[in-house]
Amino acid sequence: MRRVLFIVGPTATGKSELAADLAREINAEIVSADAFQIYRGLDLLTAKPEASTLAKVAHHLVGTTPLHEEMNAEKYRRAATRAVDEIDSRCRLAIVVGGSGLYVKALTHGLAPLPEFDSKLREKLNAMSLDELRSQLNELDPETARKIDVKNRRRLVRALEICLLTGQPASEVVAGVGDSGLPRSPIPATGVFVFRDREELYARINQRVEAMFEKGVIEEVRAAGATSVTASQMIGLREIRQLLEGKMSLLQCIAQIQQATRRYAKRQLTWFRRQTNFLPINLSILSHNEAVKGVLLRAQRSARESG
Repeated sequence: MRRVLFIVGPTATGKSELAADLAREINAEIVSADAFQIYRGLDLLTAKPEASTLAKVAHHLVGTTPLHEEMNAEKYRRAATRAVDEIDSRCRLAIVVGGSGLYVKALTHGLAPLPEFDSKLREKLNAMSLDELRSQLNELDPETARKIDVKNRRRLVRALEICLLTGQPASEVVAGVGDSGLPRSPIPATGVFVFRDREELYARINQRVEAMFEKGVIEEVRAAGATSVTASQMIGLREIRQLLEGKMSLLQCIAQIQQATRRYAKRQLTWFRRQTNFLPINLSILSHNEAVKGVLLRAQRSARESG
């Protein structure tokens, strides 16, 4: 069985430094589970770990995908599984670190096989209005229609595409209910969920966004080339592009990115609190060294249990 430890939690919690120091302590390697840090470029915008942090131990899936490429949970699962297997072949522990819940779940639970998109069907669906898409999805898959962001055209189109290509509700396909069911991943969900008191976390987020601008994120975005649909969802990208187009002021831009990041962190907290396999650790009440020691003890305990 592969030896993997997860360190998950919301953005700006301090996962990267914690994981790097732990990995250096036990000669482990890190596999990122961040949906945007996997992209090459926009290092400030995606809050990639500092060069000094990356230099402490080997990091995988940080800055490996061009900005113009689409990414999804299945592509990530395959790449991360390869990285974990390589680390395991060196008899080292893989530490999966990140806050992208779906990417983490792809490793711990596996994913149902989803159909590739059909260009003709996609063209037909893209020509439909939002109301038409919502109405058809409600007819074919009312469960997904209740849960999905009905203003998100891309998600509506994909959900309908799955329904029409498989002949099953997308909710059943994604859950692995149809056909042969969902294969379980061989990677057990062992690890920690790190968080901070909300007031402290929000202050850290606000400070990080301000520092991002001080370090030159505007020029970074200005110099970025074409971005894929998934890369374009990075928090702050749309706002900074609007700033560059003169559609908002610098102060408005900073405030909007801070607010969007705080909301994202809140969603991450909700997601990971529901994942009961991860031991919760409040970093607000621990020093950095105490946190490293606490996670190390968790890693040693899980190693004994799996051995």
